Amino acid sequence: MSTIKTTILAGLAAFAVAAPAFGHAHLSKATPGAGASVTAPKEVVLSFTEPIEPAFSTIEVRDGGGQRVEAGKAQIKDDVMRVPLKPLVAGTYKVDWRVLSVDTHKSQGSFTFTVKP
Repeated sequence: MSTIKTTILAGLAAFAVAAPAFGHAHLSKATPGAGASVTAPKEVVLSFTEPIEPAFSTIEVRDGGGQRVEAGKAQIKDDVMRVPLKPLVAGTYKVDWRVLSVDTHKSQGSFTFTVKP
């Protein structure tokens, strides 16, 4: 193989390895965590793998009877979404979230946590 071809192929390989990877905003951390048994939290905080669009991202927290228990609107800054909660009693709560990442990919998910008596 000629020196020119080798140089071109090496350059293309380096570019392919260094090219940025864009993907969905995946949930990287939740407080309280999925499946956790906790004392009543005052808020739910979700962290994602990349920044999310506030206007197109939502979170809902519901008690075992399906009633929403958020005490206000979600606050979103960069890759973190947090929502204040009403005082919670013992029971299981479900968190449903939907986000749009800044690169326009949609992600969604849900999990439960339990408040100890």
